[in-house]
Amino acid sequence: MQALLSVAPGGPDTLELTSLPDPVPGKGELLIGVRAAGVNFPDTLIIQDLYQIKPPRPFAPGGEIAGDVLALGEGVTGFNVGDRVLALTGHGGYSTHLTIPAATAIKFPSSMPYEDAACFVFTYGTSYHALKDRAALQPGETLLVLGAAGGVGSAAIELGKAMGARVIAAVSSPDKADFCRDLGADETLIYSREMNKDAQKDFSSGIKDLAGPLGVNVVYDAVGGDYAEPALRSMAWAGRYLVIGFPAGIPKIPLNLPLLKSCQIVGVFWGASVLRDPVGHSKNVNDLFKLYVDARIKPRISAKYPFDVASKALTHLANRSALGKIVVTMPARAEHD
Repeated sequence: MQALLSVAPGGPDTLELTSLPDPVPGKGELLIGVRAAGVNFPDTLIIQDLYQIKPPRPFAPGGEIAGDVLALGEGVTGFNVGDRVLALTGHGGYSTHLTIPAATAIKFPSSMPYEDAACFVFTYGTSYHALKDRAALQPGETLLVLGAAGGVGSAAIELGKAMGARVIAAVSSPDKADFCRDLGADETLIYSREMNKDAQKDFSSGIKDLAGPLGVNVVYDAVGGDYAEPALRSMAWAGRYLVIGFPAGIPKIPLNLPLLKSCQIVGVFWGASVLRDPVGHSKNVNDLFKLYVDARIKPRISAKYPFDVASKALTHLANRSALGKIVVTMPARAEHD
């Protein structure tokens, strides 16, 4: 097998393509022949030791995979060799073979390509948990999505529309605005890449103009930094501000704002919620599969990178230039066997 390994803390250029012995599934495990791996923002952090999880080195990044069951470990039931499964792995996904706990594997619909499956659960799972479980988004409410052209942001647009909300997509460029309109966003707003005080005021005013006098019911903030406060100032009474991530930095929020708005600032730690509420997670995944089969959601894959240049996929994502999802594709199946 081959794996793209992090051998020292650093950026994508520090990853090393390495040949290793094929793994053998242990008790309760599956051996997966990986067909595709999703590229997500935590992958760029984990190799720099900046993520909550710090695996011992050497390790392969890649927290989301889709592939085929090649072998079953002792005691595994409910799966057969050849089953098509996706899984959240935390790390290890940038490899041609991978052993995973059978309990973490999910069979996916036959109509779903491997590339879609590898880009599905992390983004849609995060956004559905945020909008459904944490914000209780209601039909007719206004949803503002920051970083709307990225993986989780684009998923939030689609899910917001599927849940009956009016969606405002906030992005950093006209091409990203076009992308979000194609996803179904009702309105788009382009914010400045340099968010000084004047730009913050303009951003807040722009949100209020689009949202109307009642303000935004739910903010989905996948950006953070100096973009957070202007968005919070645009909130409606009893609104819900969803904290998703901080690629622009961790914001400092004046706590008088949630008091004056009587709004909630709600953390969204989807990975922990999956572990704490596996039954709820399973129900959410089934809901998402149904939305996919009904053609109401579909990963927008803007770039595919072959496995041997997977580090370029991480660079692409880290530059915040990606639209929708990026996927890494593995060598032809004959090389897996």
